[in-house]
Amino acid sequence: MSAAAKARVQALSEQLAKPREHPGYFEDIPKIPTIAGASNGPRVKDKVIIITGANSPLGIGRASAHLFAANGAKAIFICDYSTSNLETHKREINSLYPGVEIQCRQMDAGEEVDVKRVVDECLSLYGRLDVFFANAGISVTMKRVIDSNADDFMKVMKTNALSVFLAVKHGARGMLQTSDSKPYPGGSIVGTASSAGLRSNAGATDYSASKAAVVSIMQTSCYQLAGTGIRCNAICPGIIETGMTSKMYEAARARGTERKIGQLNPLMRGGVADEVARVALFLGSDEASYVNGQAWAVCGGLTAGHPYVVGKMA
Repeated sequence: MSAAAKARVQALSEQLAKPREHPGYFEDIPKIPTIAGASNGPRVKDKVIIITGANSPLGIGRASAHLFAANGAKAIFICDYSTSNLETHKREINSLYPGVEIQCRQMDAGEEVDVKRVVDECLSLYGRLDVFFANAGISVTMKRVIDSNADDFMKVMKTNALSVFLAVKHGARGMLQTSDSKPYPGGSIVGTASSAGLRSNAGATDYSASKAAVVSIMQTSCYQLAGTGIRCNAICPGIIETGMTSKMYEAARARGTERKIGQLNPLMRGGVADEVARVALFLGSDEASYVNGQAWAVCGGLTAGHPYVVGKMA
C-alpha cells in the first residue's frame, strides 16, 4: 500500500471506520437511526473552536463566539488583525459562561504564518481542533470596475479569499489530529462568503469576486478532504448590521430611512449578526453532520430572485 493510500485509511472518519449499529426496535418497527447526538443538548459540547474576524462589537464573529460558548464549547480562540475589543469580549463571555476557555489572539487571517501559529497553539493546548469559522473579511471600495485599482483588488482577495484557503489548509491539518478525547478525525470548516458571491449587483467587483471564491474554495475542499469527516461549508449573508455596514445604518437612521434597508428581500428588513451566527453554530455542530460543500444564504430571501434597481449596478 502506498504512503498516500495509508494516509487515507488512517484519516477515515468514524462513520467510515465503524459500521453503523442497528438502532433497535420500538415494538415491531425499527427506531430512527442517527449519526449526530441529541438535538436538545449543547450543540458543540467539549469542542475546540477558532473564529477569525472576531473583534467588531457588531460582528458575526463576536455573536458566533457567544453561541458556541452557550452551547458547551471547551475552548474558543477569538482572533482578529485588530485586537481592541477581544479582551472585552472575553470578559463578557466568561461572565456568562465561566466554564469556557477563551483565547484571544492577534492574527492576520491572510498571512499563513499567523494562521499556522494559531492552529499550532490550539493543538498544543488542547490536542484537537473541531471547528474553524473563517469569518474575517473586508470591503475596500464600492467603485465601478473601471475606477478601481489592482492593489485594492488583491488586498480584498487576500483577506477575504486567501484567508479561507489558509483556514482549510491548516484547519484541516488540525482536525486530522486524533487523541484519546478525539479518536477519529473530523470537524467543520465554515467560511463567510456573501450573497454578493452568489448573485451580481450586491457588491463591488473585488468584494464579489472574493466571496464567490470562498464558495468555490469550500466546495472544492470538501472533495479533497473526502472520507476524513471534515465538512466544508460557506455562509452567504445578505444585508446584516455589522461593523462593515454600520455607516450605512447610521446614515439611514439620521435620515429616518432605516426601514428602507433590506426592502429588496422578501422579509423587507436587514438582519443582525446573531441570525448569521446561528447558522454558523448549526454548520459547526454535529447537527449538520450530512451538510457538506454548500453555500447557505442567510439573506432574507434576497438571493431567491433577481432584483434590479436602476442606477445601483455594482
